[in-house]
Amino acid sequence: MRILAAGDHFVRPSLIREAVSQELSRTGRELPEFAELTLPWPHEPFGPVAEVREASGTEDQLLGALAGVSVCVTQMAPFTERVFAASPALRFVAVSRGGPVNVDLAAATRHGVRVSFAPGRNAPAAAEFAVGLTLAAMRRITAADAELKRGVWRGDLYAYEESGGELGGATVGLVGYGAIGRIVARVMRAFGAQVLVADPYADRAAAEADGVELVELDALLSRSSVVSLHARLTEETHHLIDSRRLRLLPHGAVLVNSARGGLLDHAPLPELLRDGALGALALDVYDIEPIPADWALHDVPNVITTPHLAGATRQTAHRAAAITASEVGRFLRGEEPAHLANRDVLAAGRP
Repeated sequence: MRILAAGDHFVRPSLIREAVSQELSRTGRELPEFAELTLPWPHEPFGPVAEVREASGTEDQLLGALAGVSVCVTQMAPFTERVFAASPALRFVAVSRGGPVNVDLAAATRHGVRVSFAPGRNAPAAAEFAVGLTLAAMRRITAADAELKRGVWRGDLYAYEESGGELGGATVGLVGYGAIGRIVARVMRAFGAQVLVADPYADRAAAEADGVELVELDALLSRSSVVSLHARLTEETHHLIDSRRLRLLPHGAVLVNSARGGLLDHAPLPELLRDGALGALALDVYDIEPIPADWALHDVPNVITTPHLAGATRQTAHRAAAITASEVGRFLRGEEPAHLANRDVLAAGRP
């Protein structure tokens, strides 16, 4: 048995190797032979590789490391049709992220390779970051910091018309109610906010038990002074918050997106911010990443930007490695992975 730890500079190969070794030691299994590959992300942006998106490195790099490998644990490696076709020994790929977008699942199934992923690995980190962005936007924390560092004391921000609002007593709308959204809801309610949720897949009874109100998206936007996006990006949710829906927001509302850039139509945002219809915007994700030098929002007021950092904690990296190591343990024991992404592969009958 040979396992490839195809890590990067966040989920390091050493973290993967250590997590898998601990998992297998607990079950008394003999430790396998490990191979390691370090991909360039995040020092180099991820992007499309052949038919997969959000991958790091090249097919040739991966193929050079996959010789004789049965199991691969990775975050970003590009598992394409070409890679699967050239890797006959491969049986299992454990992806240490919330969705296996760097894997051609149809190709994996055709070649009899099971693929798992790691849902919730960054939920605490991403939820905390979303709350941080919300507070920074509402209270102009980053703008005041930047001005003070330039030597400008912005006492005018204490003026009534310039001062921000509070979460206590506010209506906060969450678009998406998965693992991240549920943590954000708990924190917002602890501040004293009323929380609305729009998610067609959310369980109404569970939402009510959490103390949130499940509503349609248009109603959420019309009622919320703060809106935070936490949905997955699919064909169904692309530009879910479009020009029409942006104009449903109450005047001066705060909008936060730390989920996926494609959820939000960016074209109307400069105008809405300049005329005050949108009071503040906080973004960690973008329609184009990295954002270009001539990005339309660079010189627009009341915009907070961070470079896709919501999940960037050391705890996330360790959780990612631990979740995938558990999946490797299940696979080697002949069990079905807990988070199998291509269930059709089970019908193929390949061990």
